Amino acid sequence: MTALWRINLWVTLFFTLVTALGMLLLLRQASTDVQREMRAAQAMVDYLHVAASRDPASLHSGLAGNLRHIRITPLTNPELTPPTRQDWLATQLLPELPAPVTVLMDDGQTLQIAVDPRDEIEEVRDSLLQLLLLSVLAWLASLLSSRWAVARGRRVLDELLGGLQQVAQGQLEVRLPAHSIAEAQVLAGHFNTMVSTLQYAQTDNAKLTQALLALQERERAHLGQTLHDDLGQYLTGIRAQACLLRSLAEHPDAVKKAAQSLEANCEYLQQGFRALIRDLYPVVLERLELDVALQLLTDDWQTAQGIRCRLLLGADLPTLPLPSKAHLYRLVQEALTNVARHAQASEVRIRLQQRGGRLHLLVRDNGRGAQLPQRAGIGLRSISERARSLGGVVHWRSRPGRGWLLRLRVPLTLENQ
Repeated sequence: MTALWRINLWVTLFFTLVTALGMLLLLRQASTDVQREMRAAQAMVDYLHVAASRDPASLHSGLAGNLRHIRITPLTNPELTPPTRQDWLATQLLPELPAPVTVLMDDGQTLQIAVDPRDEIEEVRDSLLQLLLLSVLAWLASLLSSRWAVARGRRVLDELLGGLQQVAQGQLEVRLPAHSIAEAQVLAGHFNTMVSTLQYAQTDNAKLTQALLALQERERAHLGQTLHDDLGQYLTGIRAQACLLRSLAEHPDAVKKAAQSLEANCEYLQQGFRALIRDLYPVVLERLELDVALQLLTDDWQTAQGIRCRLLLGADLPTLPLPSKAHLYRLVQEALTNVARHAQASEVRIRLQQRGGRLHLLVRDNGRGAQLPQRAGIGLRSISERARSLGGVVHWRSRPGRGWLLRLRVPLTLENQ
């Protein structure tokens, strides 16, 4: 059943109930009034009966036309005899009619004097019909008003449904028009805001995807260049020195010098492999706790960047599972990378401690700072995603000339302990 039919049904039931109650009240009041009028008419009938019994001439022919609710009829004319059978309305208003009286005239004619409630009952019937007609007109007006109001509401809902269908198909340029209805304006405003947000999010996701693909290509290029320029050259040198050893077997000093060069190249090769593996995946997390891994990370970063890095670790740091350690490690690594690329700082402070059932991480530098961008770049987004994976909340704060501050709060639940 549609909403319009439900509204029509409730309106019909309401008007039916109100009309029925109104008619019952009208019938109750009318019954009291009719009975009161009939008692007065019966008193007049009794008076006329007594007067006619003394002086039949007092019932002259013009008297019957001037009496209200009283009928005087000759019994010799059956067609003018008032009926004894009452209809339903008369029965409800006046269950029993008073008994008529007869008077014998001087000319031998017998007259019947009786109470006649027909005029009063017709007035009540007219009142009931007027009430019913008024209720029907009000009911029809209500149905038309409901149909008009529902039609306007359905137009808004149809536009909303069409907009949602277009959004489901990926058409995020759709917007709902403005209406004069206040509720429709609020609904259209929220819908348009939602679609605009989805459109911005889609644009940001496309940019993020492109940035991730570009980053992936840069990482691959860096990996290929490292393997070709560094590790490849060392392998070529090792191979050449091995061939040289075969030709210098009779010259011990030359063999010793070639062996030392070969050992140095192997050492460089090993260091290159370690650095490459450390960039690809922090193997130290599988063997060391987070505090030791962070200390190694900051020491290596300080040596490589030439920026002082002060690491403050709490004494009661919890033991975290490998995924949580990896997210925190990468988060600190990404924060330090942003400092090295953009901050122009001379010092970085990192503090990690447990307090109040949470793990608190603070990274602050003394660099140039900047206004926070309206839309975060790939580095800040990476930090946000890692914080979300940890179930924590991350905040940034920066002002020109006052450096950057990163604050992370991670709840210590059973999953990350």
